[in-house]
Amino acid sequence: MYRIGQGYDVHRLVPGRDLWLCGVKIPYELGLLGHSDADVAIHALCDAILGALAMRDIGYHFPDTSEEYSGADSKLLLARVCEMMREAGREIGNVDVTVCAQRPKLSDYIEEMRETLAGVLGADTGCVSVKATTTERLGFEGRGEGISAMAVVLLKTPDIS
Repeated sequence: MYRIGQGYDVHRLVPGRDLWLCGVKIPYELGLLGHSDADVAIHALCDAILGALAMRDIGYHFPDTSEEYSGADSKLLLARVCEMMREAGREIGNVDVTVCAQRPKLSDYIEEMRETLAGVLGADTGCVSVKATTTERLGFEGRGEGISAMAVVLLKTPDIS
């Protein structure tokens, strides 16, 4: 049995914060503003997995009103979502993440992002796609005001041997 989920997140770029995308620290003069480390890509992926499980969204499970998640490493949030996924009797079929940012250019970090996500997901790297796109200088991403990310996930019932 298969389940499909999709997720979306956006955060504002601000000075004085580190930029984390797909669990990788990206050298840049701005970082994403949020209650946790504001990794939009991981947040979108968490929402995609939770959506496939029909278990609401990341804000429900990790509210920004909770001090417990203040400054949290989003990889830990994703790991908890993966525990929930396994408890529900599912595993990753594949994931596809798209990061929308005019700057910085992300092509040099894509493979590290894929490997990082695969490690947290407990999935083969071949099941993890990460892409980056600009918005041709249109919208808030194009003006460099923020970064958005979209994710799609296919969950499956584990093969029983």
